[in-house]
Amino acid sequence: MLVFVVAGLVLLTTLFWMIKASGAIDKTDTIQFWVIGLLIIFALFIGIRRLKSEKRGEPTEDELSKRVLQKSAAVSYYISLYLWVAIIYIKDKVSMDTEQLIGTGILGMAVTFALSWLIINFRGIRHE
Repeated sequence: MLVFVVAGLVLLTTLFWMIKASGAIDKTDTIQFWVIGLLIIFALFIGIRRLKSEKRGEPTEDELSKRVLQKSAAVSYYISLYLWVAIIYIKDKVSMDTEQLIGTGILGMAVTFALSWLIINFRGIRHE
């Protein structure tokens, strides 16, 4: 249930952000809204999967799901380090506010984790 509560709170605060946005919404804000929407859909996907597994009598987190989560967190951490290096590099070449760059970096980290989890979860963990 916690996944659904957090997804709802993120959706609610994003809607407040959209309503209270002063001035015209630029292209960066539009992209960030879409990325937040995709992350909410990803969170709902995870929540529905856990509810189905709980209804079948399975544990919501077993050894494999913990290992997939740990592996995807490690991979996304390394990728996000390079993402921040790229953001720092292009910071001087792009005319964006610092808040937008930081927000883009944080959303990039979330997308990196979601993509690495999807790839590792569906590909499987190799014997290491």
